[in-house]
Amino acid sequence: MLLAQRLAALPRMMRALTIWRTVLTLLFLLWWDGQRWTYRGEASPEQRSVRQSLRARWLTRELIRLGSAFIKLGQLLSARPDILPAGWVEELTALQDSVPAFGFDRVQTMLEEELGQRCAEVIDLDPEPLGAASLAQVHRASLRSGRQVVLKVQRPGLEALFRLDLEVMQQVAAVLQRHPSWGRGRDWPAMARECRRVLLRELDFRVEAQYAARFRQQFLDDERVRVPGVVWELSTRRVLCLDYLPGIKVNDREALVAAEIDPSAVAEIGAASYLQQLVRYGFFHADPHPGNLAVASDGALIYYDFGMMGLLSDGLRRRLGSMVRAAAARDAAGLVEEMQAAGVITGGIDVGPVRRLVRMMLQEALTPPFSSNVIDKLSGDLYDLVYGQPFRLPVELIFVMRALSTFEGVGRTLDPAFSLVAIAKPYLLPLMTSSGPGSNDLLNELGRQVGAISTRAAALPRRLDESLERLEQGDLQLQVRLGESDRQFRRMTLAQQSIGQSVLLGCLALSAAILGASANPIWSLAPVAAALPVSLGWFRMQVKLKREQRLDQISTK
Repeated sequence: MLLAQRLAALPRMMRALTIWRTVLTLLFLLWWDGQRWTYRGEASPEQRSVRQSLRARWLTRELIRLGSAFIKLGQLLSARPDILPAGWVEELTALQDSVPAFGFDRVQTMLEEELGQRCAEVIDLDPEPLGAASLAQVHRASLRSGRQVVLKVQRPGLEALFRLDLEVMQQVAAVLQRHPSWGRGRDWPAMARECRRVLLRELDFRVEAQYAARFRQQFLDDERVRVPGVVWELSTRRVLCLDYLPGIKVNDREALVAAEIDPSAVAEIGAASYLQQLVRYGFFHADPHPGNLAVASDGALIYYDFGMMGLLSDGLRRRLGSMVRAAAARDAAGLVEEMQAAGVITGGIDVGPVRRLVRMMLQEALTPPFSSNVIDKLSGDLYDLVYGQPFRLPVELIFVMRALSTFEGVGRTLDPAFSLVAIAKPYLLPLMTSSGPGSNDLLNELGRQVGAISTRAAALPRRLDESLERLEQGDLQLQVRLGESDRQFRRMTLAQQSIGQSVLLGCLALSAAILGASANPIWSLAPVAAALPVSLGWFRMQVKLKREQRLDQISTK
């Protein structure tokens, strides 16, 4: 009995070891790439970019090799640029969960288990899948009523494997959190719990059916956008039945032209529909890559796959409106303040470097004539800003930026003159006003500022009284923050200490050489032993200098 239990536990142990090997290799690569001395000559941005590209491809291959849960994990990591560098995020964003299909006999078995007697309603089930992914594969079929449908069937045994992988992820998160450097400023266990919640929810196709129905409801009155309907009586936890809506792949320009469909019109429909999702409804498709978009024969845009959907809360939508107003007014300080209020930037930090970077982004990206890939540039700047810094972006906002970048790329493929900013103007106007279209922007802004001044003026006597009381009691303290000067002074101190340690190491090396050439060479071991702790301190000093230099690079951009 005991032997049988051990044999049963062996695959779980081997699986855990495989996952841990990949995690430790990833952490080592991230540490290695962060060290300047690992590059030939000067660690130029080009060298870093090339190495990041290589590492990102390695990570993508590893995630595909580990299977379904880790493919989905890679897609979630692509929404966390505060964890991985921008080059890694870009590669993971393009991660497509395309895997070999499983046998048709297992598809039939799954349908019989899930649908029972209702399985008799399905006829002409195509043995060849339309597509296969990490979670499921899709087969075309007909119903006895003549309705043309597709059946999304989950891979057998997937939930048990998911739970095992997610358990190991929790263990990895706990170890990372205890590390003094990796755990600083991040809550790895909370991230692991969020991944567990999202991935297990995606295994329940009933949730996807609800998403599809809600998304379809948003565009019922729009003939330019089509969303497949849900066949509820044939949808269960592991089977999803939707209407079959064939179409041309959205980025296949040649096929669209051959079908006499205007590619420019398709690009505009796609951008307008997504902006509607964000501004009007706050419920949007979070994975709009070209594989999930198609074009009908009459030029209408078709959406597929509703496993990953985003929801913008009313509070975040209002905050986005304030950000849009500040960006339109080129108010870098106001935009940074709104970003802090939205939780994009943590409180209690020196916002000077952030404000300068935001000002540069507003100047370069939002100055006419607009670049064709303005959203892509903005998202890249944001990714570079948050990585390794005490900044964070809400996952919903990352999904928004990523989806807009995707639409921007598809639009440029269909129409070289495509401009997302031009299309976005009428949809951004409601965000830029306080009470909707048609209101007086100037009066709204003046009213907001007068209200803010009144609030501060009303609180001024109380704050003065408190300050005087603290001054009388001797509790009032004056704190001066020098910001960049303080950081420069700290860097100079580190550099001086590094020079001193370098000189000491040189002296110890000369002492060891002289003693080694003397009559008693055994004494040369004394300076060698003394050099070991000095070398360790010197190495740590280089790491600190590297960190300070990264902060300086951000502050001077």
